[in-house]
Amino acid sequence: MQLSKLGLRQHNKKKWNDEVNKLFYSSYGDLPYLLDIKVDKHLFRALAQFWNPAYSCFTFGGVDLVPTVEEYMAIFHCSKI
Repeated sequence: MQLSKLGLRQHNKKKWNDEVNKLFYSSYGDLPYLLDIKVDKHLFRALAQFWNPAYSCFTFGGVDLVPTVEEYMAIFHCSKI
């Protein structure tokens, strides 16, 4: 089965069999755990106001901030990655 044919929506992921799961996780590592994160909509909206797409960072006043992977994990309450 090709990964390009897989749907990445969370509800579809729950229906995958073991073979598909193994293929997906072997190709993408721990990245698929991001599909299981519940997003705090209020936090997301607040952070989005400060996102600077030109530099791919958050900008607060004149200060640019780029969170580390560990800080993103804390923000999104994610223990795996």
